[in-house]
Amino acid sequence: MTPTNQDMESCIDSCLACYRRCLQTAANHCLEAGGEHVAPEHFRLMMACAEICRTAAHTMMVGVAQHTRICGACAEVCAACADSCEGLDGMEDCAATCRRCAESCRKMAA
Repeated sequence: MTPTNQDMESCIDSCLACYRRCLQTAANHCLEAGGEHVAPEHFRLMMACAEICRTAAHTMMVGVAQHTRICGACAEVCAACADSCEGLDGMEDCAATCRRCAESCRKMAA
C-alpha cells in the first residue's frame, strides 16, 4: 500500500511531536529527576530520537525521495526510546509519543 499525502502529513506531525516531547522531557524532566533518567544510554537515546524525528520530518517536508529509509530508521530509534522510557517514573507520555511516531514512520517506510 502506497502512503497518501495525508499519511505523510500525519507522519510529519507525529515526528515533530516526538521531537518536541523527547527534547523537552530530556531537558526538563530527566535532568531534574536524575538517577536512571540521566543514565548515559537512556539520555543519549532520547537525544538521538529527537534528532532523527526532526530529520525525518524535514526530509518529508522538503520531498526527499529517501525519506522512506530515514523513516524506517526513525521507527527503530523511536521504538528503542519508548522501551527505554517505559518503567521510568513520569515517562509515560514520552513513551506513548515515541510509540505513535514509530508506528507512523513504519507506515511511511513500507
